[in-house]
Amino acid sequence: MPGSKCNVDPATPKSRTERLMKERNLRKLNRVFNLNEKAGDSLRDADLFSNDSALTETENCASLNEEELSEGVDGYERQDQRLPKQRLLVVANRLPVSAVRQGKDSWQLEISVGGLVSALLGLKEFDARWIGWAGVNVPDEIGQEALTKALAEKKCIPVFLDEDTVHQYYNGYCNNIIWPLFHYLGLPQEDRLSTTRSFQSQFDAYKKANQMFADVVHEHYEEGDVVWCHDYHLMFLPKCLKEKNSNIKVGWFLHTPFPSSEIHRMLPSRRDLLESVLAADLVGFHTYDYARHFVSACTRILGLEGTPEGVENQGKLTRVAAFPIGIDSDRFIRALELPQVQDHIKELKERFAGRKVMLGVDRLDMIKGIPQKILAFEEFLEENPEWRDKVVLLQIAVPTRTDVPEYQKLSSQVHEIVGRINGRFGTLTAVPIHHLDRSLDFHALCALYAVTDVALITSLRDGMNLVSYEFVACQASKKGVLILSEFAGAAQSLGAGALLVNPWNIAEVAASISQALNMPADEREKMHQHNFMHVTTHTSQEWAATFVSELNDTIIEAQLRTRQVPLLPVKVAVERYLQSNNRLLMLGFNATLTEPANTQGVRGGHIRELQSRLHPEIKETLKKLCDDRRTNIVILSGSDRAVLDDNFREYNLWLAAENGMFLRHSTGEWMTTMPENLNMDWVDSVKVNISHLKT
Repeated sequence: MPGSKCNVDPATPKSRTERLMKERNLRKLNRVFNLNEKAGDSLRDADLFSNDSALTETENCASLNEEELSEGVDGYERQDQRLPKQRLLVVANRLPVSAVRQGKDSWQLEISVGGLVSALLGLKEFDARWIGWAGVNVPDEIGQEALTKALAEKKCIPVFLDEDTVHQYYNGYCNNIIWPLFHYLGLPQEDRLSTTRSFQSQFDAYKKANQMFADVVHEHYEEGDVVWCHDYHLMFLPKCLKEKNSNIKVGWFLHTPFPSSEIHRMLPSRRDLLESVLAADLVGFHTYDYARHFVSACTRILGLEGTPEGVENQGKLTRVAAFPIGIDSDRFIRALELPQVQDHIKELKERFAGRKVMLGVDRLDMIKGIPQKILAFEEFLEENPEWRDKVVLLQIAVPTRTDVPEYQKLSSQVHEIVGRINGRFGTLTAVPIHHLDRSLDFHALCALYAVTDVALITSLRDGMNLVSYEFVACQASKKGVLILSEFAGAAQSLGAGALLVNPWNIAEVAASISQALNMPADEREKMHQHNFMHVTTHTSQEWAATFVSELNDTIIEAQLRTRQVPLLPVKVAVERYLQSNNRLLMLGFNATLTEPANTQGVRGGHIRELQSRLHPEIKETLKKLCDDRRTNIVILSGSDRAVLDDNFREYNLWLAAENGMFLRHSTGEWMTTMPENLNMDWVDSVKVNISHLKT
């Protein structure tokens, strides 16, 4: 942080760990002060970014509060002893702006709001700056300088990518390889060798683009900054950052699902991506399942040790945890009181008077399960004829990737199903399904949420799905029912207050529709209150604050671990070893005497169950030590007795297996260190069950 050296307090911590500890304590104190300002600030922020990523209106952009966006830090410590704002560098593929060139050196910027923007507006104790691609190709230097200057006013820093890099990195590797695989759609099937070779060129472009992002980060990095990398577009970024500066604080968060290790292992670049992400200090996911899948992939593919805290690699612990994102619930709740929203609500109530309203809001995407949703609604109408003129399904399908053949085919399929159902169950005056191929502005969407009786979300695979959160936030009056796919990340947060369904089971979804429409008011009230409490307390602002705070704490804990481990005085140890006549060497086995994980875990590209093996280069040295009569060696391991038998049967030493439970000399028999009358029969039964699970 900038400031005069002459003004530094005498008690200023000298070590990095002490400084981080002081910052953490001051940060907690600062949050208490900020509580008094929260009400006024949140209202100002809502006006500041009242536009939405799905909106078509742009008039709010002209009223941006530049002072709010440009607020910075000018001193080391203020008079009220609050902590100076820590700089947060948010690195994402896209900046939260749309840039339109108006001349040779002039740009018009339009702010777009998503969950991440709303989240960071609530971080009052951090000075956030964005780094990313502006979404436009700017080949000339004049245009780049002008855009950089314009974006600086919005606290945004551009990464300039050429068209070929964008095509191969973004359209190619990100959207054609990683995104489908992470959503369990598999890799694209190709029938030509030239096409498979293009996969490698796309991966090379992916690494190149990530390095370009890293170069921009390093250019603007200041000591003490926190770098928060986002999503599957930037899985290589943590490694690129750490290679140049190992002290940089790096967090990485994935906004999509992370698949099981069986799916991830299909990637030709599976090892490279995992190793690169592990360079981060903190790795975050929406749900515990995704975090568990990541740790499992690191264990099975890289041969590393997974712990409850994360993944350990040669003494370095990368913390892995779940951080479920939320929404800015206050923004939706306040919007319901606006006159234009109330007018929308009145119109919708009149339009659908006497009918229950069901709602689906999705991107027109393969993972959203729109055909399954509509087919389930058809089965419901077929089995419940009394409801045919009493219920309507409003499906908002926001077009996406309209130039891709698969998405065009999906759009045609949905239109065909909707037309068939409306033709079968509709009348001259009413149809059961209203399908819109466009987005709605924020106010119209809030009104639609407010009049909905049943929200139907049938995602086949979804990182979180915040539509469910938005629906709950707008249901204080209606208290409608949420039908939620069990394959959406939100199911782990809102499942207790929703009807969970398997979207592939059409009959089950149809039955849930019937249950939701006939649910008693008191049960609806109970389910709504559960979800409303979660949505209003686990907000996007709380999510962002928690992640960054955990990242800072992770750095401190790593520093403390390092400080608490004393270094071995090698010279003194060697001298005393040579002088002694009775020596005891206690050696760990796993990760101490074993082969490197990257060689023992993979043979010819194939993954096998890992079994620790003594490193070939150690065998001769170990044999000499064991043959020395003055030296006694004990091998300590958490491995099974059979593993130690296989590796050390030729050596003259002691073995302690299963964390000291069993002990023997290599020439003797195993004996237990537990009391003789202890019944150990359960151990064999557990091992049998584990072996069955593995097969």
